[in-house]
Amino acid sequence: MASSDDVRVPRWLKPMNRAMVAVSRIGVSLPMALLTVPGRKSGKPRTTPVTPFEYQGAEYVLGGIPGADWVKNVQAADTAELKLGKRRRTVRLVEIPAADSAPVLREFPRLVPTGVPMMIKSGVVTSDDPEEFAALAGRCVLFRIDDA
Repeated sequence: MASSDDVRVPRWLKPMNRAMVAVSRIGVSLPMALLTVPGRKSGKPRTTPVTPFEYQGAEYVLGGIPGADWVKNVQAADTAELKLGKRRRTVRLVEIPAADSAPVLREFPRLVPTGVPMMIKSGVVTSDDPEEFAALAGRCVLFRIDDA
């Protein structure tokens, strides 16, 4: 596993996220959800694509890049809006303690295989090995999605 210093946000990620948000807003259905949360400094709505996944009957989302702005915004907010297709709902994202997140993270490569290549390209992990993902506990933030 790479150290936090080795993690690099791919140059294409922010422009790609903006493009996905724009495409979704004109009505094109995406395989991911859009999470909108107030900016922690500006208070303005900030939207980012996320990939919710289910594990043992609960819904989760992983902050796959340590220190990501959207994660910090979620940590500062009471609620957020999650939009999947035409369905919008107000949610509360509950941060899962590191000690409890490893079993969920271990299943991430199987449950969200489309998220693995970005995490490899970013230097967060080196492979799709479930144990490498479990070792992200405490480094990458895992949120449980609850209805608000």
